[in-house]
Amino acid sequence: MVICYGQAVLDLVDELVDAYADVFSGPPWNEDEETIRQFAARLPADARRAGFRTALAQSAAGIDGFATGWITRATFPKNRAYAQVAAQLGPERVRELLIGALEIDELAVRPYARGRGTGRALLTEITADAPDRRAWLLTSRLATDTVATYRRLGWHEVKARPGTETGVIVFLSPDHPNR
Repeated sequence: MVICYGQAVLDLVDELVDAYADVFSGPPWNEDEETIRQFAARLPADARRAGFRTALAQSAAGIDGFATGWITRATFPKNRAYAQVAAQLGPERVRELLIGALEIDELAVRPYARGRGTGRALLTEITADAPDRRAWLLTSRLATDTVATYRRLGWHEVKARPGTETGVIVFLSPDHPNR
């Protein structure tokens, strides 16, 4: 496993986009070419975020998988799935559990590299220096295999406030002090 920052990540954009497409174009994600293009377009901006890092798993075949993350800002975003997270948790729990924590934005393990501990190793590497051991991620409720994997790896689901459940699940890292 290798951790990369800034320009080192940008030098690998084509390989990361290829891995992203390989993982997320199939079920349950079924992302189209436009969504894959959006990932490629947002990667340079993400690389400038505070605390940004990428963990890479590589072999002779190339990039087997990667994880990207950064420190969640005090002004909680409203784009992408953040509004669903805010609705489920409420402002106090967002502040307590997520603000200032390492946010895992993407975890992608190519199909041929699954079942070998690659996802576990990527999560371990990228969260190794999380602030006060605080890390989090979200995933789709429809991704039942992914949800089961996070649970098996010791990640803890944050229960939604009554009546606010959405299509996403928020998980806290195994060592998160507020799990």
